[in-house]
Amino acid sequence: MKAVHLTVNGSNLAGMTTPPVEPAKTVESAEAADSGQPAKTAKTVPPPRSTRPTGRHHGDLRNALERAALGLVAERGAHGFTLAEASRRAGVSAAAPYKHFADRDALLASLAERGYREQHHRFSAAVRRSPDPVEQLADFAAAYVRFAVEERALFDITFSAGIDKSRYPALASAGDQVLTALLPTARRLASGEHAVDLILDVASAAHGLALYHREGLLGPPDQALARAESRARSTARALACALPPR
Repeated sequence: MKAVHLTVNGSNLAGMTTPPVEPAKTVESAEAADSGQPAKTAKTVPPPRSTRPTGRHHGDLRNALERAALGLVAERGAHGFTLAEASRRAGVSAAAPYKHFADRDALLASLAERGYREQHHRFSAAVRRSPDPVEQLADFAAAYVRFAVEERALFDITFSAGIDKSRYPALASAGDQVLTALLPTARRLASGEHAVDLILDVASAAHGLALYHREGLLGPPDQALARAESRARSTARALACALPPR
């Protein structure tokens, strides 16, 4: 018997004893004792696995969320999803996006910036195909239409998401770079504000043709893109040739 000294409300209680505690017997050990056989080693049963979804862990969570959002935009439009839906589509928890994006607009702003960078890359490559400034504008117009068709979700985000660019300086800068990259070409054909107007006119015509293509107004689907690009080139050439003499 072991003496136990306890203090209760400041009073020491000595002399109390407690009997030794015998180890608990498993069912196997009790049965073995009754039969006179050696006890079997008890099996350890692991705890049940949780069935609560924990989400996947991505090495690049940001890109996973952006891919998920692009898929949702393609299905429902730029405002047809929530950040929680993007999380589910990416296979992560609802709290995961906040490591990178404060809200849905921040996610859309990141995608819009990506869209502008892609446009800048494509349009810059297009105007390098020919030394003739008129043909450079024509190639730009065709590249504009193709981007709108091939990257519909990014195109929609850059033009219809209604993002407040004043909150996202990097987005505003990327957007400005898209058309300013064409200024050297336009300035070979027009001076001053006319050069800026020329870029806007060509871009507007290409934008309209892209929307016509989307609505199925340019003929059979297997011919529509080629027709849209052809009309964009022709319109760009006509606009360039209609400029007043420098």
